[in-house]
Amino acid sequence: MLQTVKQFFECFLNPGNEDGSKTQQQKVQMACAALLLEISAADQHSSEAELALLHTILRETFQLDEPALEQLSRLAQQEAKSATSLYQFTSLINTGFNYPQKTALLEQLWLIAFADNRLDSHEEHLIRRIADLLHLTHGDFIRAKFAARAAKPD
Repeated sequence: MLQTVKQFFECFLNPGNEDGSKTQQQKVQMACAALLLEISAADQHSSEAELALLHTILRETFQLDEPALEQLSRLAQQEAKSATSLYQFTSLINTGFNYPQKTALLEQLWLIAFADNRLDSHEEHLIRRIADLLHLTHGDFIRAKFAARAAKPD
């Protein structure tokens, strides 16, 4: 456990890392994974469908192989559990993502919320807070919700 936490700090938070862009990219990946995990747990129950979709989103969005995906998921879970606010994640995303990337993330958050075939009010509220922290408009919030609902097979 301590070794995993040490690896996280060395790999994701060490500003003195030789490859600064890689470190920034890893921080943004961690932030996205943590937010997706937060949505999956917002209704006090993470379904298998939500977690499977979460892994698919991370794998496809960041082109991760299985070992990297497992490490990112494990570290994101630890970070999400110890987080005191969403700001620590959204500030990294605001720095590392452009507007279209942020709206794509918003749609992915909605996809996770719809994955278990029911939308909980806690999930919707949390997505609204995240959208605000990402400086996205209410129109973006609604468009992403409708797009994710339309993409969800019945």
